[in-house]
Amino acid sequence: MKIEAHEVERRVETFKAAVQEAGLKLTHQRLEVFRELASSADHPDAHGIYDSVKHRLPTVSLDTVYRTLRTLSDLGLINMLGTAGESIRFDANTRKHHHFVCVNCGLVRDFENEELSALQVQEDLVGFGRVLETQIEVRGICNDCRNKS
Repeated sequence: MKIEAHEVERRVETFKAAVQEAGLKLTHQRLEVFRELASSADHPDAHGIYDSVKHRLPTVSLDTVYRTLRTLSDLGLINMLGTAGESIRFDANTRKHHHFVCVNCGLVRDFENEELSALQVQEDLVGFGRVLETQIEVRGICNDCRNKS
């Protein structure tokens, strides 16, 4: 699933400005890695991004992709999804949203829900630490998997 062209360009322009503001070089590799992620709604992992970028940029290494993703995450330009034992996936959508995850095939899709976004959990978590953001992950079985069974 692809993201609309105007949204990809908005994300790329935000990326360029943030890289410049952080004092980093806007390398062709960084731009291509980010553009690949910004144009995908599939929340790819590093290997998926690498495989796609390598077609356009044969000299890119998997290490460069990993380092770029870490840098972009540190800058707050992308989000990392997943836990230990799962493949870490990446998301260039930094707007407030939540995720639907298919427990069967691993499909991940963004969705927005005002009620979930307004959920106040800080009081319940005060013993753990300070809450920076709330992002809900809903797990279920996607329509494709349901139709196959």
